[in-house]
Amino acid sequence: MRIVVKVGTSTLAHPTGHLNIRHMESLCKVLADIKNAGHAVILVSSGAIGMGMGKLSLRERPKTLVGKQAAAAVGQCELMYTYDKLFSEYNHVIAQILLTGADVRDPERRENFTGTMEHLLEMGVLPVINENDTVSTEELGIGDNDTLGAIVATSIHADLLVLLSDIDGLFTDDPRVVPDAKLMPEVHEITEEIMAHAGGKGSAIGTGGMATKLTAAKMVMEAGGDMIIANGRDPAILYDLLDGKAIGTRFIGKK
Repeated sequence: MRIVVKVGTSTLAHPTGHLNIRHMESLCKVLADIKNAGHAVILVSSGAIGMGMGKLSLRERPKTLVGKQAAAAVGQCELMYTYDKLFSEYNHVIAQILLTGADVRDPERRENFTGTMEHLLEMGVLPVINENDTVSTEELGIGDNDTLGAIVATSIHADLLVLLSDIDGLFTDDPRVVPDAKLMPEVHEITEEIMAHAGGKGSAIGTGGMATKLTAAKMVMEAGGDMIIANGRDPAILYDLLDGKAIGTRFIGKK
């Protein structure tokens, strides 16, 4: 299988913005093991701005564009250094790919990206992809890594996109507000009613929310792939997902 795993900032960092070492070590170990089993793994990783916040001892996410870009420039270094160190322990080579909206909207540039991805996968490399927050602006940006994960998954015809976040899946209501909200185990179509279940923004140090995840699901489903939203507090959940266990919310693609 070709599996794209997207991890949000809330999975990689503490609320302070500093690296959650235990989560990152566990994530890399599980992904390395899945790759050892013969699957092609692509990691879409948030966290550059959050890491930069911790590195720069910032108490809150920068509000200005240049502030976000500066934090991303600092944080991306630490993020990739950590990934390279951890994956190297399991003898896996990683590659860094930073994208802007123009890279995926322009047909020729998107084709170049797809060609590079295919070649990296043929060589057994594990690509780590993030939006190029250091140069992206509102006009150039993709906006969030849920959408980026969907773009990557559809570009390389992945079998499955997994969004690991701080939520268990899609609920009938916001479980943070409505305690008896019910988890929706499967979704076969993104309807207006489904979109109405999308709550507000995600964590204080992230950019996503349920609305961006549903937009990503629609993209993947229309391309014929499946997508799963699951809680990333324990990356070992990926083993259960690949074994076909009902965890989180699975969006079933049009076959």
